[in-house]
Amino acid sequence: MITSNNLNLKRILVTGGAGYVGSHIAKALAAAGFEPVVFDNFSLGHRRAVRWGPAIEADLLDRGALDAAFHEHAISAIIHAAGSAYVGESTENPRKYFRNNVAGSLNLLDAAIDHGVRDFVFSSSCATYGLPQRIPTDETHLQAALSPYGETKLMVERALYWYRDAYGLRSHALRYFNAAGADPDGEIGEEHNPETHLIPLTIFAALGRAPLRVFGDDYPTPDGTGIRDYIHVTDLADAHVRALSYLRGDGSSVALNLGTGKGHSIREVIRCVEGVSGRSVPYIVNPRRAGDAPELVAAASRAHAELGWTPAYSDLETLIRTAWKWFSR
Repeated sequence: MITSNNLNLKRILVTGGAGYVGSHIAKALAAAGFEPVVFDNFSLGHRRAVRWGPAIEADLLDRGALDAAFHEHAISAIIHAAGSAYVGESTENPRKYFRNNVAGSLNLLDAAIDHGVRDFVFSSSCATYGLPQRIPTDETHLQAALSPYGETKLMVERALYWYRDAYGLRSHALRYFNAAGADPDGEIGEEHNPETHLIPLTIFAALGRAPLRVFGDDYPTPDGTGIRDYIHVTDLADAHVRALSYLRGDGSSVALNLGTGKGHSIREVIRCVEGVSGRSVPYIVNPRRAGDAPELVAAASRAHAELGWTPAYSDLETLIRTAWKWFSR
């Protein structure tokens, strides 16, 4: 595990640090010797997930709260994991997404520059690519987002590019694919309301809640269902810590995919949940949803080359075992 021995560089602002990915990042930072300072408005995050450092309850649109956080906690770097993240909702209510994800991010960037903070790790998304033209998808692929959510992530990436040249900001934009799983220690996990992710919904079906809805079984894939690249949230957190340490070692700004390079179909996920749980998963096949790609798989070799990052928990069975332990507790 990467560590920090310089006490003056320990405090890292983690926006969205009470959320699913953010809380796992905070835990990974603490394990690496950093002090995560969580900045979250708790609209979606959970107070019980803040365990490894202080919390500031405030919104990124509140510049005064940001200034106070930088001043009071002597912030030395930022991991930005806050934002609205439902693709469907972003289409129905785009102004929410441009306000939260773009205006909030620009406010954060301006505060960072004004307070002399130059290391910035951004939780981006494969949604910036839109409909993939090649599989696996690497970082040179055209970015042509199909939703306001993806567009807002792309807009922040573009701001990072221009802030680098103008203000000397060093950044990593980490484009991750399908985050899944839960902390192997069982301390934190996935808690969304509403829940839209496949693996939790499949586990809920196994636990006797509503049957899983499968959107489309006529895709040009081996079993007709959509294929996605699932990456364990603990592996994502590790990549964020590695990206931060890379920047602090005078690494250059870069955008990286976070994925395994291997996709799994919906039917594979169903079978794996049934195997792990020992229960059947009832499901209903519905028509395809507009905008869903048949297959999304990352080319992730660049993250390994740049960061020395290799997923440790992202094989499908391990991923689902940690999620099953969390949701069935």
